[in-house]
Amino acid sequence: MKNRPLSITLISFLFIGAGIAGIIYHADDWRNITAHPEETWVLFLRLLAIVGGMFALTGKNWARWLLLAWIVFHVVLSIFHPVEELIMHIIITIIIAIALFNRRANSYFQKK
Repeated sequence: MKNRPLSITLISFLFIGAGIAGIIYHADDWRNITAHPEETWVLFLRLLAIVGGMFALTGKNWARWLLLAWIVFHVVLSIFHPVEELIMHIIITIIIAIALFNRRANSYFQKK
């Protein structure tokens, strides 16, 4: 197995942690999920972050694309927030994209 770049490890755990934190943060909302079915999407997106992070750790190429799509979706949602938040989310997205698609990461995610 190829050595996993530190950037992939850190970003994968960042997404796993964000997914878990989001699930815990919204736990009270899910007690009455039948009254608020839109909360199902929040849970689904948090689970996608966890799944993407876990499979990125194992070198699955589709997982890094999932993580990039997840953070880009987050930027799209940020369009409706203050400009400073949008700019910060764009900067974070660029950093994550560079980390997921640099030369070492590309080598790690190549099919074995």
